[in-house]
Amino acid sequence: MVEVHERLSSTNSRAVELSRPYAVVLAEAQTAGRGRLDRSWESPAGLGLTFSAVLPAPVNVPGWVPLAAGLAVAEAVTAVTGLRPQLKWPNDLLVSGLDASGDTAGAPQGAIDPGSGKVCGILCEYLPLPEPLVVVGVGLNVHQRRADLPVTTATSLALALGVGEDRLDREALSVAVLQRLAVRVDQLGGSAAEREATQTAYRQVCATVGTLVTVTFPDGRAVMGTALDVDGDGALVVDDGQQIHTLHAGDVTHVRPGQQAR
Repeated sequence: MVEVHERLSSTNSRAVELSRPYAVVLAEAQTAGRGRLDRSWESPAGLGLTFSAVLPAPVNVPGWVPLAAGLAVAEAVTAVTGLRPQLKWPNDLLVSGLDASGDTAGAPQGAIDPGSGKVCGILCEYLPLPEPLVVVGVGLNVHQRRADLPVTTATSLALALGVGEDRLDREALSVAVLQRLAVRVDQLGGSAAEREATQTAYRQVCATVGTLVTVTFPDGRAVMGTALDVDGDGALVVDDGQQIHTLHAGDVTHVRPGQQAR
């Protein structure tokens, strides 16, 4: 089931109303989108790819769904455009926005491309039904030029590629993202080997692992240390030099690069 709306307040809200496995809600313009921690944002008409998909929820590793969603978008972007995005834990998608190559393939794990910008945001909502579902909301910047972006830390696929609208097909992107999303979330609910395949693939493109990070919490506390790993529950493992912290995405406000290398 696929719904396409010219204008919608929130694709996630509509998907929750449907609560139907494999339903997809797309919107040309979104006026009251929601991000993590109830942050709000708008999607200008015709410039991006904004949709929500309803999938069966993998009950054993729910913390991995946002991470797997980010991986799925990254894989789809590579397949359609040739760009090689990096992932910042938990699910921010980064591509180069300062040069035309947009190629971060040469950047090793633990090295975020300094010329990169956020190109995609993801919000997952769990539906505790007798057969649990998860709504995966995706907002991907596609055609935006610099003046269309709300913050300087954001970019778009068009900017990363240095191309015009005629070079990017949003329908092809949406099909590729949905296909990869279904595969990766299904693997999380499959065998141990399937689950490990998705988790390993994520770690390989997660630029947060191996870097010095500052993690802030809603109450203002902060932890600074080296991000060692993403564990089996999807939590970020950080060593501050005195103790090991296991940090879950729902408990933190921001994860930013630290101020100095260790």
